Amino acid sequence: MCLFVFYTGAKPVDVAVCLGLYVFRMWGITAGYHRYFSHRAYKAGRGFQFFLALAGTLATQKGVLWWAAHHRHHHRYSDQEQDIHSPLQKGFWWSHAGWILCDKYNETRYDSIKDFARFPELVWLNRFSMVPPVLLAVALYFIGGFSMLVWGFFVSTTLLYHGTFTINSLSHVFGKRRYKTTDTSKNNWLLALITLGEGWHNNHHFHQNTANQGWFWWEVDLSYYSLKALSWVGLVSDLRLPSEQTKYSYLKYSAEDQAALNPPSRWFAPLAAQRKAAEEKMKAAEGKVREALANAADSLPSSAPAPQALLKRQ
Repeated sequence: MCLFVFYTGAKPVDVAVCLGLYVFRMWGITAGYHRYFSHRAYKAGRGFQFFLALAGTLATQKGVLWWAAHHRHHHRYSDQEQDIHSPLQKGFWWSHAGWILCDKYNETRYDSIKDFARFPELVWLNRFSMVPPVLLAVALYFIGGFSMLVWGFFVSTTLLYHGTFTINSLSHVFGKRRYKTTDTSKNNWLLALITLGEGWHNNHHFHQNTANQGWFWWEVDLSYYSLKALSWVGLVSDLRLPSEQTKYSYLKYSAEDQAALNPPSRWFAPLAAQRKAAEEKMKAAEGKVREALANAADSLPSSAPAPQALLKRQ
């Protein structure tokens, strides 16, 4: 559907709607699905809680309970074999998009989200998670025609998908590690910009339940700034923040610990190991062939070429 931009052209109003819905729905994922429903990093009333769920649902990334439950599972097994979207386990494309498109993971893990599954409106929204996005698409068509539908929904949603999914894939591959964690989570300023603050991923995995993921003044976190503003008018409250001891705990690391956090070519190490293992298998297979030819040399007829000729590499 995104290819229809070559047919519709790029009207300024359509592009503006595209970007606006990207930011709003990204906020629904980061401030709502992630920081509120997955980690309970702040408090909200029931009405605003439903608004957060609806904003995230409009992103077309399945239901709020489904999303939050799977994310809690990810933190429990981050980068381990049970982690369903780790780039270390099944590669980049699976961690980026393959897992969420796989029917194997369609079921909601209600046992992991019992705290929010007690709200019937959230259960309904989780069950009929495609209703709000479809209504949004229909509204865009009637407001601005086919071009606004293409830009405002399909292009915006596609960008939103890839922006969100970089946290599953790229933020475990590219960036810097400040804190020691049991996974490969990294801080990446570029990913933080396109995801409204989620790119400070190593901070987040070190201390999950904070409303802010950018912990220092230079770590831009637009989702947290918006939550802070909402707290001033009483829509949210009790924003959890990391203690000074937690923030500066990395200063106690030894030089060896610091070096181990960001080893060179970490991403290519698994590939090198795979290549080395393949070469060893090839050598082992070649050795078996050579041994078999050598053992058969005594039974070869006199007119047959010498085994040395068969063993000679071309």
